[in-house]
Amino acid sequence: MLGKVRKKLISLEPRPINKAERLVCPICERLIPESQKDAHHLVPKSKGGKTTEYLHRICHKQIHALFTESELAQQFNTAEILKSHPEMDKFITWVKSKPDNFYERTRKSARIKN
Repeated sequence: MLGKVRKKLISLEPRPINKAERLVCPICERLIPESQKDAHHLVPKSKGGKTTEYLHRICHKQIHALFTESELAQQFNTAEILKSHPEMDKFITWVKSKPDNFYERTRKSARIKN
């Protein structure tokens, strides 16, 4: 007999992915290799968010380099809205030309640093 907590943990475990069920990044629309898969809270956990989406690690890092948690919670809480921002659009155009498993270190924008 399994307890409630264990049942919940088992239900949250990722199930094996068939080749036909490959994940596509909602930001750059490229296939996400298992090694580059990051879960992104659409509304940051610190702001009460619970739902997540899988993104490429580089796309996820770029989002957090450009936007504060407050901005993500209030304005940029869907993939479509994120993609419409000019800086993200510039990034997406650049990263689409890279292989699916491409990763490069991302720096915080000067606006976020200050």
